[in-house]
Amino acid sequence: MEQESVKTNIAYIDAANLDRALRDLHWKLDYKKLRVWLKDKYKIERAYIFIGLIPKYKDLYTYFQECGFTLIFKEVVYQGSGVPKGNCDTDLIMQAIDDAYEGNLEKALLVSSDGDYAPLVKKLQGREQFLGILSPAPAKKCSILLKRTNTAISYINDQRSLLELK
Repeated sequence: MEQESVKTNIAYIDAANLDRALRDLHWKLDYKKLRVWLKDKYKIERAYIFIGLIPKYKDLYTYFQECGFTLIFKEVVYQGSGVPKGNCDTDLIMQAIDDAYEGNLEKALLVSSDGDYAPLVKKLQGREQFLGILSPAPAKKCSILLKRTNTAISYINDQRSLLELK
């Protein structure tokens, strides 16, 4: 007999988008606090971080895992200037769609300010499987495409006093 999957709330985190926004805001995130806060506030049982794989950051990856995140790695390519590029958008979208269609997803929380995710938001809204967006960027820098989905958007900077690394 086939085992029935358990639906859970899942966070999908675009690591590059989160990191870039917090650098612009000049503060560091305490990922342990973030993981607890996601569970308490949004009932997040699984939290994926989509991130480019760069061997010298293995200690950071271990830290994320110790905090309770599941890492999904993207192969990195280097641009002409030597800057690493590990665009994880498609991987994040595919994981969310897989979770939705395989019956693993109750509700999704997107942690990103990137308008490329608007079609995913709309698809999950249509399935009544979308919880909201936690935007790393302030309101004025969060994509208009995400705002046009008319979903709940919270801003991580509003939680700075709770989530900042001391």
